[in-house]
Amino acid sequence: MKLEDIRREYLKDGLSRDLLADDPISQFELWLKQAVDAELADPTAMVVATVDENGQPSQRIVLLKHLDENGFVFFTNTESRKAQELAQNNQICLHFPWHNLERQVIVYGKAVPLSKMAVTKYFLSRPKESQIAAWASAQSRPVSSRNVLMEKFSQVKNKFSQGEVPLPSFWGGYCIEPHKVEFWQGGANRLHDRFMYQKQDDGTWQVERLNP
Repeated sequence: MKLEDIRREYLKDGLSRDLLADDPISQFELWLKQAVDAELADPTAMVVATVDENGQPSQRIVLLKHLDENGFVFFTNTESRKAQELAQNNQICLHFPWHNLERQVIVYGKAVPLSKMAVTKYFLSRPKESQIAAWASAQSRPVSSRNVLMEKFSQVKNKFSQGEVPLPSFWGGYCIEPHKVEFWQGGANRLHDRFMYQKQDDGTWQVERLNP
């Protein structure tokens, strides 16, 4: 297999300044709706990048669970690697790769912990099996085998077989408040269209085209 020969042209669409909304949240909502309407697999999936105390970046894929004028929301175990890294450095980067539409969005911002009320509301909306899995998994920490994990799941399932599953003390969420957002549309001959929104001191957004 010759990796250097794997390539394709990007010919679906173009992107110009006059097609963009005045703010990145409105523009993202439009593109997300188009991704959903196109029936892409996991249109809300995003790569979340954090950095540890040694400057080592790490990434993982999580699902976007809410979006409003404040930013992008996801939920996680607060004892996980990403949460521990965010506790030391709340700067974060999100990446939405919508390959079939030849688009991607990159969000730069800071992670702000959500209130317990917001976290509880979301947790109670999850399927019960997912709630139980949150209790069973010591996220990011070693486990000797899948059998051990499934045994813990069974134990928790039996424990909470009656009534609601309570919110774990180690479960939380973050709102990613953006200060830069890039929208990328593939172009022919690798001349892609890229626009960067940058938040100004007065709360407005400046938009500029970037070289591909």
